Amino acid sequence: MQRQRRSGTRQGALELRLASAAVAIPIIVLLIWAGARWYTGVVAALLAVTTLEFQVARGSRLNVLAFMGAALSAGLAVAAHARGEWLIWVVTGTVLLPLLWAIAAYPIEDAVGEWLWAVGAVLYLGWLGCHLVLLRDVGGGRDWVFLAVFSTFATDTGAYFVGRATGRTRLAPAISPGKTVEGAIGGMVCGGAAVLLFNHFLGLRVEPALVIPLAVLLPVAAQAGDLIESKLKRGMQVKDASRLIPGHGGLMDRFDSVLLAIVVVYYYLKWVIL
Repeated sequence: MQRQRRSGTRQGALELRLASAAVAIPIIVLLIWAGARWYTGVVAALLAVTTLEFQVARGSRLNVLAFMGAALSAGLAVAAHARGEWLIWVVTGTVLLPLLWAIAAYPIEDAVGEWLWAVGAVLYLGWLGCHLVLLRDVGGGRDWVFLAVFSTFATDTGAYFVGRATGRTRLAPAISPGKTVEGAIGGMVCGGAAVLLFNHFLGLRVEPALVIPLAVLLPVAAQAGDLIESKLKRGMQVKDASRLIPGHGGLMDRFDSVLLAIVVVYYYLKWVIL
């Protein structure tokens, strides 16, 4: 009976995940295709929400410092699109504005900790996340964002289904008990294959000597991003950042793999391919 309940629970969770994906994927495709202000605005909103989720997950109330962090994360996305010195100004504000508020509004024993949490959230989610805009705005950026985002999804999907089907060896039980070595290998294979397929079918046509290393790096970065967020949540003593997305948890829970993967693709493109 207990085994049947677990099976039913897993089946229900899978159905929710698939339903959420069926709704989200077409929207993501349209936004990446559109680019420009619509894309930048949605990315900015996503970064703001994930920053708020981060603060709530650690047990903080939605106070002035939390909303300040959300605004700064959104500002990084907008500044990334504007280019010029705007990005430098927002990064500077990320350090100074929370510091000034924490010093003015919190007791001495709490000020430093609150400031570090706020800045850490913005740098982790806002700064890394704004690379979604930076990558979209390079030449051919639309196709590179497609490759980065959907190869990351392929990595997550491969790890999930291969882990469910064949997973036996725990990958990092202290951080994420559900992840397995077999699942990680499945994620590497699926993510790497997706990079190669997108490179061909999107017409990027990066030569094998350059695209094969990316096909290795992207799945590694995606799974590392997932484990990093899992460890952060362990420290916060929460399972999910929120319940915003049925079957998936919060935006931060779905965004974790993309954060490092998009950074890897952006700098690999800038430093190696271009």
